[in-house]
Amino acid sequence: MEQSEFILGEYPRTLDERYRLSIPESMSDLLTGGEPKDCVLAKERPGCLSLWSGDAWEKKLEDGVNVIKEKIRAGLMDGRIGQVQMFGRLLSTRNTTVQLAGRGRLLIPDRFRPFLGVEPGHEVIVVGASVCIELWNPTQWYAYLNEQIPAFRQLFDTLAQ
Repeated sequence: MEQSEFILGEYPRTLDERYRLSIPESMSDLLTGGEPKDCVLAKERPGCLSLWSGDAWEKKLEDGVNVIKEKIRAGLMDGRIGQVQMFGRLLSTRNTTVQLAGRGRLLIPDRFRPFLGVEPGHEVIVVGASVCIELWNPTQWYAYLNEQIPAFRQLFDTLAQ
């Protein structure tokens, strides 16, 4: 992680009629360093999109793709062509470059709208996920929280060791 501070917080926002929402400045500044930069919007799980700094996403993606390419060159993926194809399909459709407009305004691209599952005029939960910003459909967010909160203490203790 290149940024020095975690991106944290939970903010309800309303998606406007043009599928735009405002990212809190405190979060967007940590993501972009306060400068206009390309960001990457990625499909994480149904009802959740993540927003990354372009540099952090490229590094994360490049590292993962290089591992798979090395395994292919070494012959370790023989017989797993279906998995490699699935990886390529998902990689091709998973993310797109976006810009944060003035006041941290983000336009959700057409092909990402059904994945988020929120219509204009409804709420989106903007969540700091330490290294990126997540945009959640409220129903999926609260289901995720209900599932994960009981394990928080154990996760914190494990990461702090």
